[in-house]
Amino acid sequence: MTALTGLTFIAGLALLILGAEWLVRGASWLAAKVGISPLVIGLTVVAFGTSSPEMAVSIQSSLAGQADIAIGNVAGSNIFNILFILGISAIITPLIVQQQLIRLDVPLMIGLSLTFYLMALDGVIGRLEGLLLFAAIITYTFFLIRQSRRESRSVEEEYIQEYAPEAEGGWKSWAVNLGLVGVGLTLLILGSNWLVDSAVSIARWLGLSELIIGLTIVAAGTSMPEVATSVTAAIKGERDIAVGNVVGSNIFNILSVLGLTAIAAPGGIRVSQAAEAFDIPVVLAVAILTLPIFFTGNRIERWEGWLFLFYYVAYTAYLILDAAQHDALPLFNNILLYGVIPLTVITLAVSLFLERRKVAATR
Repeated sequence: MTALTGLTFIAGLALLILGAEWLVRGASWLAAKVGISPLVIGLTVVAFGTSSPEMAVSIQSSLAGQADIAIGNVAGSNIFNILFILGISAIITPLIVQQQLIRLDVPLMIGLSLTFYLMALDGVIGRLEGLLLFAAIITYTFFLIRQSRRESRSVEEEYIQEYAPEAEGGWKSWAVNLGLVGVGLTLLILGSNWLVDSAVSIARWLGLSELIIGLTIVAAGTSMPEVATSVTAAIKGERDIAVGNVVGSNIFNILSVLGLTAIAAPGGIRVSQAAEAFDIPVVLAVAILTLPIFFTGNRIERWEGWLFLFYYVAYTAYLILDAAQHDALPLFNNILLYGVIPLTVITLAVSLFLERRKVAATR
């Protein structure tokens, strides 16, 4: 690997992040000017915009014949979003979880993660499956817009504070924000080309599979807009935005990113046996892990944030040890399977039981 390859990777990542930022800024302003509420802008325009790097990279990699990067990017981003971003956000401040997330969005995320797994079982996610996924994101978006009218005032105020339209502007403001959308899309396309090409070169130089590069470096890199949005929201105390951004992004990744990538790729997306056997099941397991945590007092406490972060470090360590076929891998697996995971299940079960007793005692 040459220094130029490393610089190309960094430059591609920077273009993706900048492109997503400009796209979100311009599209949010335009949406506000045509009368869309700040809450709907946050739930749709911003959520979709922050996932635009994943879409650009996955489509580009699938068209270039690097299906492992496309699959790894979607799977790795969903794992990173929950374990790393939600973990960091909860460590900054305990996060309040709205009932709609518990009753609708989290179960939907779990159901879509299961759908992702079932679609991958035959080794390919075809164009018809992609069309079904993309049709579902259109339906889900219309549902969000309709459901937003029933949100509580506290949730609306958070989104008004973050996404309220600026003062009225003339034709120059329209030109500037239309330009931001156009330039943002251009940067996303250019950045995805550079990132995918350099990621393939880095994988070959390190002797790692394209899947592992997609699951780690590419997935974390394309999730930087979500990191910025959720962490900034947590610091400001906008807890609904911090949690909703992660859950919404995971739903969008499966429905839109995976759906459009499968439609664009000739013959659909090939799924490797490694992703089918381990990484996609991890996506499902991590999604399921959120449900009992979200139920415990409708809050994600700091210790639960640390738990999420620990599991992300453990997952990344497993990928590295497995790729190197390190002698410590069997011991590492045993510690996780027979120690950490059972202890986590017991802790969550006790927390859920105590919470249910607390609720029953107050009635």
